Amino acid sequence: MEKEQVSTFKGTPKQKRELLKVIENHKNQPGGLMPVLQEAQSIYGYLPIEVQQMIAEGMGVHLSEVYGVATFYSQFSLSPKGEHIISVCLGTACYVKGADKILAAIEDELGIKSGECTADGMFSIEACRCLGACGLAPVMTVDGEVYGKCTPESAVEIIRQYAQREG
Repeated sequence: MEKEQVSTFKGTPKQKRELLKVIENHKNQPGGLMPVLQEAQSIYGYLPIEVQQMIAEGMGVHLSEVYGVATFYSQFSLSPKGEHIISVCLGTACYVKGADKILAAIEDELGIKSGECTADGMFSIEACRCLGACGLAPVMTVDGEVYGKCTPESAVEIIRQYAQREG
C-alpha cells in the first residue's frame, strides 16, 4: 500500500482570516507567541512553514523565533496528522521485543516515515517512548486503541483493516 507523503499546504481563506484575527488579538501581548501558535495549530491542525511565516510577519518577529518555539514544545506538530494516528511504542520493553521492526513494517506498508502523513490524509505514524502497557509489549495504538503483543505482520494487518473500513 504505497502512499506518498503530504507535501503541499492547502489553507483556506477562512483559516487565514481566523489566524490573522488571533494574531491581532495577541500581537502586543508579552508572551503572545505561545497562544498564537496554540490557536494556529487548532485552526490548521499543524504548523506548516507557511503558517509560521504568517505568524512571524503578523507578530513582528523573526521566522527563526517562531520555528524555535514550535520545535521546542512537543505539543506542536510541523506536519499534518492523519485521520488515523498510529503510535508505536519504542520504550525499553517494547523495543527489546521488536518494536523497531513493527515500526519499519508499518512505514513500508504506508510508504511514509514516522512523523509523516499519507497523501490521502488517512494515516500518520509516530513513535513514542512508553504507552504504559509493558506487559503487552510490543504495543501500538491506532486512534488510542491499544494493540498488544504485535508482530510486524499483525501490525500491518491491523492497518489494512482500518484502510478497508474507510473504503
